[in-house]
Amino acid sequence: MSVKPRRAAPAKVPVKKVEGKRIVGRVVVAAMALSVIAFAVQGGEYGTTDLLRQRRTIAREKAKVDSLEQSIARLQARKKAVEGDPLVQERIAREEFGMVKGDRELLYRFTDSLPETPRTP
Repeated sequence: MSVKPRRAAPAKVPVKKVEGKRIVGRVVVAAMALSVIAFAVQGGEYGTTDLLRQRRTIAREKAKVDSLEQSIARLQARKKAVEGDPLVQERIAREEFGMVKGDRELLYRFTDSLPETPRTP
């Protein structure tokens, strides 16, 4: 039968009791550190939410500018067509001013309502 050698019991490590003042001091330091971090992220003249709001506003304004530039390009193309294209000029003359070409064409105009006729009893 083999005998196992006994191990020596581990030495007790003295446990330091943290006093109440030290706990309060650590809490205060941690709170100050969190306050400094929060101020760095959110505080100051322009916080993080202000910067994000400004980025959204810039994106919205850029989209408006792009839309207006497209409208300007369409209007410039239309202006060029009206000033220089005889087919466009003829179409506008017919549609908007009721003009006809030559003696062979007749112009018919239709109205939505009928004229009132007097009723006879």
